[in-house]
Amino acid sequence: MRVSGNVAIVEDRRYRDHRGPAGHPERPERLAAVEQAIDAFRDRVVPLAPRPAQPEEILRIHDRAHLERVTEAVRQAPQYLDADTYVSRESLDVALLAAGGAVELTRRVARGEARCGFAALRPPGHHAEPDRAMGFCVFNNAAIAARAVQCEERVGRILLLDFDVHHGNGTQHVFEADPTVLYVSTHQFPFYPGSGDFDEVGTGPGVGATVNVPMPAGCADTEYIGVLEHVLVPVARAFRPEMLIVSCGFDAHRDDPLGGMCVSGAGFRAMTDIIRCLADALCDGRAAFVLEGGYAASGLREGTHAVLEALLEAEPAQGSAAPAPTPGSVLARVLERVHQVHGRDFSRAAKK
Repeated sequence: MRVSGNVAIVEDRRYRDHRGPAGHPERPERLAAVEQAIDAFRDRVVPLAPRPAQPEEILRIHDRAHLERVTEAVRQAPQYLDADTYVSRESLDVALLAAGGAVELTRRVARGEARCGFAALRPPGHHAEPDRAMGFCVFNNAAIAARAVQCEERVGRILLLDFDVHHGNGTQHVFEADPTVLYVSTHQFPFYPGSGDFDEVGTGPGVGATVNVPMPAGCADTEYIGVLEHVLVPVARAFRPEMLIVSCGFDAHRDDPLGGMCVSGAGFRAMTDIIRCLADALCDGRAAFVLEGGYAASGLREGTHAVLEALLEAEPAQGSAAPAPTPGSVLARVLERVHQVHGRDFSRAAKK
């Protein structure tokens, strides 16, 4: 039984202490833009203090050698863990705080102490593989949180949606053989990191529980809303999750310097409405949004505002926001390819 209608927000000034070289796109100022959006809702949200993730929480997802490499790199900071991912002297503490913030949010939502929530944290996580950092990401925050609620809160089936403009290769690889976590990703393709094609559907017992929706550059609100309505909704209904976790990247925004998509604030609002309707219908409203990418201040402000506005409505917007796809359109071609791979009823996602 739900015990709270609150929307929880994870924030901490220490998330800005992870600092890289001048001009790096994953910079502390990203959170200043997110904070500006949160400011409009301060009297309606409940703050939730993060705490550092414990080693056992990290090690459910990452190899011990990876944790040791990060620890050693921080001792010698400034260092690069790969071509894109830096560490400063404070980065281990901040990365543990990011993972721990994601865990705290998802566990509170799982227990019913908040209806849903948003974790405004950095560094992001969805590229981090079990054995290495990658693509600005040190630890895989959303994956760590998903496994924590399964282990600690007895949540069985989790739908992990990733709408960052980049494919979450790390998250996919963590769960690709696990039928209890359904990973659904919308992303620009071909694009960094090169993974996430239609035919990547999971392995072994997890076949069907990975649903990739790669889209060409230039896609906007129509395509994103259409994919959520025509792919996410039926696959979620087939899977019947007990909780939704969203890797919430805003780099599909039209202003983002790293992406090539054209999503607006209104598009992110409509997407969140669809997600909230699903959460309310399938898992008692339990949804946790964990910040990933987004490198334009305008995109971070508009995206965060859209997500919180939708989550705070007394009732979610009802009904499909997506018209039927026009024959021959980009959306129609993408949907047809997904249906060719998975089937239109997504029955493989439900066979558990």
